[in-house]
Amino acid sequence: MDAIDQFKINQKLAWATFAFLENLTGTAAPHLVRFAGIRAGDRVLDVACGTGVVGLTAARGGARVRGIDLTPELVQHARENAALMNLEATFEEGDAESLPFPDATFDVVVSQFGHMFAPSPEVVTTQMLRVLKPGGTLAFTTWPPELFVGRWFALMGRYAPPPPPGVAPPPQWGDPNIVRERLGAAVRDVTFTRNTMYFPTLSPQHYRIQMAENFGPAKKLFEHLDATDPAKAATLRSEIDALAQPYFEDNRVRQDFLLTRAVKL
Repeated sequence: MDAIDQFKINQKLAWATFAFLENLTGTAAPHLVRFAGIRAGDRVLDVACGTGVVGLTAARGGARVRGIDLTPELVQHARENAALMNLEATFEEGDAESLPFPDATFDVVVSQFGHMFAPSPEVVTTQMLRVLKPGGTLAFTTWPPELFVGRWFALMGRYAPPPPPGVAPPPQWGDPNIVRERLGAAVRDVTFTRNTMYFPTLSPQHYRIQMAENFGPAKKLFEHLDATDPAKAATLRSEIDALAQPYFEDNRVRQDFLLTRAVKL
């Protein structure tokens, strides 16, 4: 099997438990929907939709939403959320690097902390812009590499097996200079802003345990290290606690994110 195909299979398995965190990421979803300028009647695609927090927030405002995600457990949960909320939105399993939609289908394409995990930035960018109508809006949220979550991913990466050659680090999508380069001449009016999501927790140690038990990639990494190198696992736990401490206040961890918006030419 091709190394990238295996990488995607591993991702699909790792993200299966992410639904636990939907209430947290749901607090960021309205910011992206407003920033993207989504209006009633807009045809919206939510790329790497997870449990549908962004798509359903947009659907509640009257948008016509479709969502796509690599992980079937999350797609099923998104469908259950739509039914529970009595909202019409379509969610399906699929690859952000091979979107199953015709060219120029959507008025708005969004992704919340999702497309950034696609192995090839060039491919996922091309796909999102391909299915977007000329004059349509592309908007997404990502983690700046110099702030807490970006640094957390970098720390985890130092302990994890290396990805296949050519796979770009997800926090690169949080650097405005890299984003501008990736979007290139296909867009105009590139706009950036920042916002904050707060993770409620009693201590940095509680944060680390919650992530290790429920955030798929961290869960898989700790399971591997605990089985093969317990001393290394203990060191990683200590490093996560130390990293989180400066961002911890009032029983919550501060998580700053970048919002990007552009208009397709």
